[in-house]
Amino acid sequence: MNWKDFINLREDNDNVLKTLTDTEIIENYGVYSNSINSNYKCTCFIAKDKTTKFLIVTKGEYLNRFDGQTIKIDSGSIKKCPLSVSNSIIIRESFNFTNPVSVGNNKISIGLGDRLGSASVGHLRLIKGKNVFPVLAQQSIRELNLTGRTYEDVLSAAVWAVLQEGYKDGFGADGDHLKTSDEVNMALDCGFTMITLDCSEYINDNPADLLSTRIGGSYSNQKYWEGKYLGKTFSIGTTDISINENELADTVKIYSAAIDFAENIYNKIIKKHSTSVDFEISIDETLTPTNVKAHYIVASEFYDRGVIIQNMAPRFCGEFQKGIDYRGDTNRFREELVIHNAIAKHFGYRLSIHSGSDKFSVFPIIGQVTKGSFHVKTAGTNWLEALRVIALEDSGLFRDMYRHSIKRLDDAKMFYHIFTKKSMVLNDEKYSDNQLVNLLDEEESRQALHITYGYLLGDKDDNDRFLFRDRFFAVLHKDEKTYYECLKKHIGRHLDMLGIQ
Repeated sequence: MNWKDFINLREDNDNVLKTLTDTEIIENYGVYSNSINSNYKCTCFIAKDKTTKFLIVTKGEYLNRFDGQTIKIDSGSIKKCPLSVSNSIIIRESFNFTNPVSVGNNKISIGLGDRLGSASVGHLRLIKGKNVFPVLAQQSIRELNLTGRTYEDVLSAAVWAVLQEGYKDGFGADGDHLKTSDEVNMALDCGFTMITLDCSEYINDNPADLLSTRIGGSYSNQKYWEGKYLGKTFSIGTTDISINENELADTVKIYSAAIDFAENIYNKIIKKHSTSVDFEISIDETLTPTNVKAHYIVASEFYDRGVIIQNMAPRFCGEFQKGIDYRGDTNRFREELVIHNAIAKHFGYRLSIHSGSDKFSVFPIIGQVTKGSFHVKTAGTNWLEALRVIALEDSGLFRDMYRHSIKRLDDAKMFYHIFTKKSMVLNDEKYSDNQLVNLLDEEESRQALHITYGYLLGDKDDNDRFLFRDRFFAVLHKDEKTYYECLKKHIGRHLDMLGIQ
C-alpha cells in the first residue's frame, strides 16, 4: 500500500481512516497524518517512499500553481510535488501557520537551528506543549557557505517540518550573525522574523589601542562620554555601577563604533520594516569577556538612542566552545550573570546565550538567574546527533566521515575557535563497530566532527561526486525515527537543565 491507496481510502471510507493511528498511517501508507490540511486554496499532505519525501496536492484553487507531476488516480488527477522552495512559498500562502512570526511576549525562546534541513520535525515533537518558543530556521552566512544552502532553503525546510507536524503554535526564523545591511535586507526579504546583528567587525579590543588611550590619549566625543558616565553611580538591581576614566576609555574604544553601526541598521532597516522583527545584538565575538560596566554603557546608549532590541548576547566569562560543556568558574559565571541579567531587565530585553549547545553545567544557573526569561542558541549539536544515527546505523560510513573530519580539522579551525588539535582526536580503530557511537561523547571527537560539517557534506572525489553527502542523507531518510529519538533525548536534556517545562 502507498499514498495512492490512502487517497482512495479517504474518499471511499473515511470512517475506516479515523480508526487508524498516526503510526499505522505512516507505516502502512507512507503518509504523515498530521500534515493533512485542507481549505479552498489547497488540500494536501506530505508522504514518503524509500528515497524521498514529497507533497501530494489533491485539489484547491492553487493546485495548478504547484510545481510537480500530474498523476491520474481512480478519482481523477492529483499532483506529486517536490518539497522545494517554490512550493513552500505556495504552502505559506495557503496555510498561515506555516509562516514564521516574531517571538513576541514569549519569555523563553530557543534557537534550534538545522544545518541539514532534517532536524526540525524532531524539534517540534520535543517542544510541543512546552513553555518555549522555537526558532527553527537559524543560520549564519558562514553556515550557509559551508553547507551550500540559501536562506530560502533554510526557511523552506522549516516550513515543510511545520506542515508535516501540523504545528500551529508559531515559530521563528533567525538571520544569525549577519554583518552588513545587505545581509540583513536579504534575510528580511526571504521572510525571516529575527535578525542577529554581529557587531564583531566594529569592535576594537586591540590591546595596543586600549593602552594608548589609557596613557593619556583622547578619544572621539570624549566630553559626551565623560559627561554622561564619568563620576556617576548607576543603581541596577542590588548593584551600584560606577565607571572610572580607564574603564570608560576602554569601553568607548571597544564598543562605540559597534553601537553606531547597530543604531544605523536599526534606524534604516529594522524600524522601517513592514512587520515586527526581533532584533538581537551580538557583542560576544571579542577577545575578552564583556564586563558588566561595558554592558551597562552599551545598553544605556541603545536605550537613549531609541534602539529597541529583543536580546543582547555579551561574551560571558569562561569558554563557550563548540559542542562541549562550559569551561570556567561556574561561581563567577553566576555572580556576573546576575548583574548582566539585571542590566537586561532594566533596559527591557533578554540575555541571549550563544554557542549554547551542551553547556549543561551552566544551564540551571541560566534558568534560575533569569527566572525563565532568555534566548539560547543551539544548532551544531543537531548535526552531532545526526552523526550519532550514522554511527548506530552505518558504521562504515561513520568511520569514513570521522577520519575525514580529522583530515580537515585544521581547515575548519579557520572558522571556529576550539581547543582540540589533531593530535588529541581519538583513533577510531580502537573502537569496535558497536562502540563507535561512544566517540560522540568524547570532547575532542565531538569538536572535530562539530566544526568540519561543511567539508563532510561538501567535499567531492575526483569524479565530482560527493564523498559522503548522498549516503549520509539516505541513512537519515531511512532511519528518521532514530534521528528524532536521538534529538528528543539530547535536546530534551537541554530543556530539562534549563528548567523548561
